[in-house]
Formats: sequence, C-alpha cells, structure tokens
Amino acid sequence: MTTTHWPISLAQWSLHRMLQANELAAEDFPTFTRDQFNIGGVEYVNSFFKDRSTDDAWLAALRKRCDDAKVKSVLIMVDGEGALGDPSEAARHRAVENHRRWLHAAAALGCHGIRVNVPSEGTPDEQRDLCAKGLGGLLAHADTLNLNVMIENHGGLSSNGAWLSSLIRTVDHPRLGSLPDFGNFILNWDTREMYDRYKGIDELLPFAKALSAKSNDFDADGNEVHTDFARMFDLVRKHQYAGWVGVEYEGESLSEIDGIARTRDLLIAQGCVLGGEEE
Repeated sequence: MTTTHWPISLAQWSLHRMLQANELAAEDFPTFTRDQFNIGGVEYVNSFFKDRSTDDAWLAALRKRCDDAKVKSVLIMVDGEGALGDPSEAARHRAVENHRRWLHAAAALGCHGIRVNVPSEGTPDEQRDLCAKGLGGLLAHADTLNLNVMIENHGGLSSNGAWLSSLIRTVDHPRLGSLPDFGNFILNWDTREMYDRYKGIDELLPFAKALSAKSNDFDADGNEVHTDFARMFDLVRKHQYAGWVGVEYEGESLSEIDGIARTRDLLIAQGCVLGGEEE
C-alpha cells in the first residue's frame, strides 16, 4: 500500500490577532511561516489584503517573497464579496464579478484556487439551485485560468455535509470541490446545533481539493480536545486524499505561535510533512 505524506500549509487566519494588531504585515506572512514554523505552504485570507486583489506589482512582490522563502502559495480564502447564492440575479452577478478579482490574485500568486462561501436564502433545494447558478458563472472564469473553486463548510446549510455534497454534485464541474474544515459544523449559531463532524468530513472528502485542520484547545498530551485527529486521518486515508493540509488554529488559551506549533506537531504525528516536499 502506498503511503501518502500530506504537505502542511498554514492558514493566515491562524495569525489574525497578530495581523489585526499590526504585529505582522500581510506581505511578511510567507517568510514568517517558513522562519517560525518551517511550514512550506500558505493559505491567504483576502481580508488581510483587501485592496490588493488587482495590484499586480504588490502581488508580484509577494510571490517573490514566497519564492525566496521556498514557500508555496496554496489558495486564497475569500470572504465578504457577496452571496454567490443570492436570490437576486443582479446581486448574484455582482458577487461573481467580485470573486473574479480574487481568481486574478490567485493566479498571480501561483495558487491552485480560491475558497468561497455559499450563503443563500430559501429552502435547502432552492438554495442549492441558486448557489449552483452563481458557482457556474464563477467556474466559467476559473476554468480559463486553470484554477479551482473550493467550498468550505462554514456555518448554516454549508455545514450540512449531505447538502454541500449535493451542491457539488449538482454543479458537476471538475474545478469545483470542497475544502472540508474539521471544526466548522455549526448549523445554527443561536441554538448551537451541530452537524456530526466525522460524518461531515466523510461526506466532503470525496470532493476535497484542500483540507483545513481546525484546532482550538489541547489537553496535557497535546491532543486537540474537540477533534480526534487520528479518527479524522482514518477518513483522509479512506478517501485517499492527497493534497495539502492546512493548520488553522483558532483558540484563545494559547498564543497563536504556540497554537500553530501544537497543531503542526499533531499533523506530523499523523503522517503530514513539513517543507512542502510534496505538492
């Protein structure tokens, strides 16, 4: 049996406190990732360079920083650019156009795609069909750039693994996939209703083009207390996933640096590798 060693990337959100406090500049993220953690891939969040999506000089300089640090730009997580499943055709079109800018940025940085959200309104079936329309428009452009579009389970219906899988099957495009997140399975923030995370990951892994290892808290042995990483990686192996695995520390009890390091070490224990040896 062939053993897969998944390369580790770092989600920029893991450092959101440092970035928001101006303790770390967005353009220093790749170098910091290599120097501090020896991690060989980075996943950007668009909110940290919101006005740079079409600034080709800035993007080229950032790509050079990545090259100098021997860090691979993996993807851009896109938030706040409109609802791809908006019931209004005009609003949906604007959302598609807004997201197209980030496809431009992803291509400039050498990423393999962008992560999107799929907010909508109506019944689950209505929302699936509306989101399929918006995604179809975005994928037509992504295809011309040889880029992927990935949907993350990110609250609401998107955290229902069966529904999100049905959306991906409905669109049925080779460049559309999932970005399963170990922890984002809150169906209702008010009631805290949860979708079973292991069931959800099992449903989304067949479509995965990236994977987010969410962490918050650790026990005395260094294990994440909310997610059994060994159980998750049993599912990863079951579905023969072979892409990047992103560290996404979101906890508050540790510093971001310590939380990232502990998550990285958990991933290494499960067979992931540093340095981006495999892409």
